[in-house]
Amino acid sequence: MKQLFTLIAACIGSFLLGAFIVADDPKKPVTSEMAEVAARVFGLDFTPAERDSMLDNLNDFRADYDALRKIDLPNDIAPALYFNPLPAGFKMPVGTSSCKPSATQKTTLPANRNDLAFYTVTQLGELIRKRQISSVELTKFFLNRLETYDPKLHCVITLTKDLALQQAERADAELKAGKYRGPLHGIPYGAKDLLAKKGYKTTWGSVPYKDQTLNLDATVIQKLEAAGAVLCAKTTLGELAWGDVWFGAMTRNPWKPETGSSGSSAGTASAVSAGLLPFGIGTETLGSIVSPSTVCGTTGLRPTFGRVSRHGAMALSWSMDKIGPITRSVEDCALVFDAIYGPDGHDPTVMAAPFRYAPLASLKGMRIGYVKKAFESTYPNRANDSLTLQTLRTLGAELVPFDLPASIAPNRISFLLGVEAAAAFDELTRSGNDDLLVRQIKNAWPNEFRSSRFVPAVEYIQANRARTKLINEMAMQFKKAAIDVYISPTNAGGNLTLTNLTGHPCVVLPNGFNRQNTPSSVTFMGQLFEEGKVLAVAKAYQDATSWHKKHPVL
Repeated sequence: MKQLFTLIAACIGSFLLGAFIVADDPKKPVTSEMAEVAARVFGLDFTPAERDSMLDNLNDFRADYDALRKIDLPNDIAPALYFNPLPAGFKMPVGTSSCKPSATQKTTLPANRNDLAFYTVTQLGELIRKRQISSVELTKFFLNRLETYDPKLHCVITLTKDLALQQAERADAELKAGKYRGPLHGIPYGAKDLLAKKGYKTTWGSVPYKDQTLNLDATVIQKLEAAGAVLCAKTTLGELAWGDVWFGAMTRNPWKPETGSSGSSAGTASAVSAGLLPFGIGTETLGSIVSPSTVCGTTGLRPTFGRVSRHGAMALSWSMDKIGPITRSVEDCALVFDAIYGPDGHDPTVMAAPFRYAPLASLKGMRIGYVKKAFESTYPNRANDSLTLQTLRTLGAELVPFDLPASIAPNRISFLLGVEAAAAFDELTRSGNDDLLVRQIKNAWPNEFRSSRFVPAVEYIQANRARTKLINEMAMQFKKAAIDVYISPTNAGGNLTLTNLTGHPCVVLPNGFNRQNTPSSVTFMGQLFEEGKVLAVAKAYQDATSWHKKHPVL
């Protein structure tokens, strides 16, 4: 079955029997009584004869586990079986790629240079291309903002100052020599600190790894360097990609600095929102681009699973991890995505498919789905979301009721993430070094890693089979509604969990403010590998609003 990580799952699930061995004799053979207690954990009932018949196998399994644990399996080694999000009968897009941004608007340097902090990538790129400002000047400007405001926001783990100035000088020299790499040429950015960069620490935001260096450049960083972008900072992430608390502090929301920026792409969203960087790279497994973008009022693109290589990135969940940009505008997301998508020969889950983006002249007559049950439910952002629907109608879109698959509750199979994460950090748990993590509450990684070891391999596989059914049902819902794009409340109706399991792309963007005077968001969803279409629709909505142009005052 294409979705199953049976090799690792078998080891995780069956290992729980060893948990019942008495502490003073971990080598004591598994007994019928131990098997009975273990079966109760699973909700199973075996007769005494059945349990006795199992014992030889159970003790053999444990010997296999002991042997397996002697094999060095670092985080960058993926399971032999890969997740594939394609439903039955799916036809991959074909043809050539094309990214055609909006016509260039006249851009000039602001009278107050501090206003540069909130220029878009498009605007800054035009200033550099026309040599109104150099990359070195721009890089020094953003480095200064990072140094000034990071003590308040805690959004940076490592400032890559020397590297940034070297890359900026190269960008200026190339432009002077007539070599222009494109819209990211000379543009500063930040990368979530689970992406490796030679010569700098890659800490994963976690105490046990805070001095870790990896002797490679992540593919995403390589591609951005090839596009001429300038790496200024390794931004914070919640420890091992959960939340906004890392070994240095809690990353803050620029709109309300006494609160966190959510996570796990906490630093990237905070820095972009505060005007400390024009764009940054985040990752999402179960909301880590969507959630901080919502809280901080940025625009984020979570691509289709299998679109962007994760080579050189910390693995949390091999079947759910995705990498994407966090920016100020939808079109900026398109420009950054255009630089980072596609196969690299290292991540075997990445599929070749064209990326085609161009702004829409109008939404008139376009069928756009909306998750009717979710929008009509009672939830905190309902008023702002209702206005979003009205804006789309005003723009001429035909809003079509869209139903999410209902036969499977996504939260019932989301334990898949925890199982894969427990495998990714197996040694951390067995060594006891999980005690070094900052957050030790029930709802944090140490407890999640330990608990996930008690998920039986069979149930992990069954959950993936249910996931296959969910993927196929999602495809049927798109077909039934005859749409390519739909809109959903960001945090209501179950869309976020469901689509992270199915691998669909989304654009999250601000659509107002809540009672706490912090940003709210809405989510535009697309068909697999159709980032261009969902970006174009999201841009049309964003152009009709001004929420993305509002910025926090530090």
